[in-house]
Amino acid sequence: MFTGISHHGSYVLDQDEALDFYVGKLGMEVRADVDLGFMRWLTVGVPGDPHREVLLERPGPPAVSEEAAARIRDLVTKGAMGLALILTTDDCRRTYAELVAKGVETTREPTEQPYGVDCAIRDPFGNHIRISQPAERMGEITEEVPQRWAAGAAGS
Repeated sequence: MFTGISHHGSYVLDQDEALDFYVGKLGMEVRADVDLGFMRWLTVGVPGDPHREVLLERPGPPAVSEEAAARIRDLVTKGAMGLALILTTDDCRRTYAELVAKGVETTREPTEQPYGVDCAIRDPFGNHIRISQPAERMGEITEEVPQRWAAGAAGS
């Protein structure tokens, strides 16, 4: 039925600030920046991946009412909108260090997981972003990592 996902939306409070972050700090590229009159259609994507774009959308009409937009803005700033996206990398620790050097807010240092290594950051608006180095990109992970992870989850 479907052949893929072309766009994913993420609410931002200021599209120019979003460009500075997603392009300037994360290294994404602008795919579209169009004034439609009733809204600005602003998308970015990872260089080399032409099939997926992130729509950096200001909450408001026509998608939602002004009342709903105010609620969404409040939730975004509280970090309550959930996971915005997961980006993959070949070296999570190096990517994390580069983002820290650029002043990106981090919420979790690189950590070995059964599925690879990942860390977490937030965009300037409060959206959560995970950065993952999948296990297949780091070679074989030892059996000890999933066992340690499961033991930690059981102790929660």
